[in-house]
Amino acid sequence: MSGRWTASLYRTGAVMRREMIERLRDRRTLALILGIPLIQLLLFAYAVNLTAYNLPTVVADMSLDTRSRSFVDALRTSGYFDIRRYVAAEADVLHALDSGSARAGVVIPPHFAANIERGQAQVLIILDGSDSFSVQSGYSAAVAVAQSFALKLVVQQVNRLGGRLQTQPIAASTRVLYNPNRDDLVFVMPGLIAMLLQVLAVNMTAQSIVREYELGTIEQIMVTPVRPLELIVGKLTPNILFVVIDQAMITLLGVFWFGVPFRGNPWLLAGLSFLFVCSGLGLGLLISTVAHTQKEAEQLSALLMLFSQLLTGFIYPRSPMPAVVRAIGNLIPLTYYLRIARGIITKGVGLTFLWSDVLALLVYVIVAMGLAAVTFKKRLD
Repeated sequence: MSGRWTASLYRTGAVMRREMIERLRDRRTLALILGIPLIQLLLFAYAVNLTAYNLPTVVADMSLDTRSRSFVDALRTSGYFDIRRYVAAEADVLHALDSGSARAGVVIPPHFAANIERGQAQVLIILDGSDSFSVQSGYSAAVAVAQSFALKLVVQQVNRLGGRLQTQPIAASTRVLYNPNRDDLVFVMPGLIAMLLQVLAVNMTAQSIVREYELGTIEQIMVTPVRPLELIVGKLTPNILFVVIDQAMITLLGVFWFGVPFRGNPWLLAGLSFLFVCSGLGLGLLISTVAHTQKEAEQLSALLMLFSQLLTGFIYPRSPMPAVVRAIGNLIPLTYYLRIARGIITKGVGLTFLWSDVLALLVYVIVAMGLAAVTFKKRLD
């Protein structure tokens, strides 16, 4: 029995050495494997901002009094609106939005100050609905500025009439946990780590297996004493190594370069990441059994990435999605690992709060690897 195990380990090691040599020889592909995750992290960190500040804004102030100017100044001071120019009428505001020279417009009707005194003042804020982030940020900022401006006017009016405003009707206190500065990178980085891990694991595995079929070397391998399971393990192990290296680089860059706080246990994240990588390898093997060329494997991997971006909670929240769409997202392991990564990195929680996602990921790994092994063996036969 020990002799069989020794022979099996020797054959598996031979496949691992062959796969590692191929990876190290192809320096261009190796550079892409190690460099693309870093480039993507830099792009997300410096270019992606989920909150839109300094929206280009045009103002049609048809009142031109102190009250209207004070309201425009309040919009400018908020930091969300960049007043680019003043126009004469609402039609000019719409023209600026149509042309793309502005993302927001403010229309202040005539006699704004007099209408304030009568309690009938109105302001129209128009937002460009073609940009969702501009709408979300602009709408929230406009409501907040209008409420603050109105409260300030109420206080001034009460003081002018000789009264005194004892308390505000509502005193709201807001506290943001885990990300008090609402830094987008704190939200993006755990999800980006998860997404890159899945993409690398799936792509490298699918490409590695399919390449053997395209080059015709799979037959040469199968005439050797190497068994299908040994071939799978031998080819997957170097891919695990490269994916782990990529994860370490991305995490260290995010924590030490961009200052993203890491509140959890790094060893727990490493162990659960290994579980997630195995699920990605299983997906890659499944793709390799379906695809007959590297081009087909790339297309299937791109389709999986699209579903992962839209349905797993990577960018868009899952709670508003229909039940059928959420069910499709549950078939993707990234759905579970996203909650794990954000829970450990951002919140600092442990297995007590993550056990259901870990269990779901473990079941997924067993099923995916089992299906991949069976279908892969059938294809070899």
